[in-house]
Amino acid sequence: MSTQILAKDVYSKGYNAVQENDTLSRCLEAFEKGKPPVLVVLDEKGKYVAMISRRTILRSRLDPTTSKVRTLMKVAPPVSLDFSVGKMAKLMIESEMRQLPVFEKNKIVGFVTDEDIIHAAVLDEWGKTAVEQIMTRAPHTIESSRSVGAVMSLMREYGISHVPVMDSGKLVGMITIQDILENIYWPQRRQTTGDIVGGKIETLSIPAKGIMARPAITVESQTNLRTAEKLMHDRNVSSLAVVTGERLVGVVTKLDFLEPLSQLEVAEKKLSVQFGIKGVEVSPEQQGFIMEEFDSFTHKYQEAFQLGTLFVYMKSHRNTNLRGTPLVHCRLQFRTVRGTFFSASEGWGVEPTFRVALDRLERRLLRSKELLSYNPKFAKDYLRKIGLPQEES
Repeated sequence: MSTQILAKDVYSKGYNAVQENDTLSRCLEAFEKGKPPVLVVLDEKGKYVAMISRRTILRSRLDPTTSKVRTLMKVAPPVSLDFSVGKMAKLMIESEMRQLPVFEKNKIVGFVTDEDIIHAAVLDEWGKTAVEQIMTRAPHTIESSRSVGAVMSLMREYGISHVPVMDSGKLVGMITIQDILENIYWPQRRQTTGDIVGGKIETLSIPAKGIMARPAITVESQTNLRTAEKLMHDRNVSSLAVVTGERLVGVVTKLDFLEPLSQLEVAEKKLSVQFGIKGVEVSPEQQGFIMEEFDSFTHKYQEAFQLGTLFVYMKSHRNTNLRGTPLVHCRLQFRTVRGTFFSASEGWGVEPTFRVALDRLERRLLRSKELLSYNPKFAKDYLRKIGLPQEES
């Protein structure tokens, strides 16, 4: 994979701008008119202060005719023209923002998006890699007769945004967060007050097949990344179902492309950790706890996996806490030379939630054929982990 691609080679020059005191309706008009990926927000003096995306507006429950841009604008990590693909991908993952402002001599000159860097990367030798090398294996699925509410619960529990829809074991469609926004929340928004009308609860009982995109857009597991990226771009989708014959074996999303690119920033061949934290205040003590847990994890699995990255995605549920302790969702994705493993947990507080997620990840590792084929001793570790007796030697 080339490390020579820089921001100056891939960013989109120029930008569309709104004022921080403009209404959200003004933003929606700008998005419809020029189809920009993001809008620059300027203060009253015409100076850049932040950015705002269409998705952010759609996800909010604010009345676009009265709410101001400043209520939803976000400050994104700045990018310099000499930033590498790996560094930009790492920033996107850590900030959970897929569009970043590009600056030259402290002046904004454009934006770089996840699509920009993915497209550039797959044109290189890396684009010949098979999709199965980066896809999320054995994805969570849902039956077509299950409700939209069940889909949302699945997304929340596992921190995912794309769910394949099945009917009697056959792949029939795909549901994304965007489908739920456009089919459930957005149509019900009052144009006068911005409130959600009373039918919201009833619409959550709509079966998944009622809002899914059909048929699901698929690629074979041996399809190369260049072909898969082109298909996503041409069909304007953010995910593909990966199949072998007619059997669903995985899902590939833009995040699955970004994660291996971000690993280009890892200087040494070892296990590393990257964080994507949203709405959670992590104190220095909590950071120290997480790193200590990760160091212990690394000590056990460094020899077996050698090179890999543990991605920690953590977010809190707004206005949900127990005596001041927030309800935290933690999702772990461990990308290694021996495969990709993931786990998730939800609980009160950063440390216990992370510990449960890491424990679940370790259980998955210990029972994986990739690890057992490397060294059978991990089978004994797994039996010990789940509390089962072991044979005497």
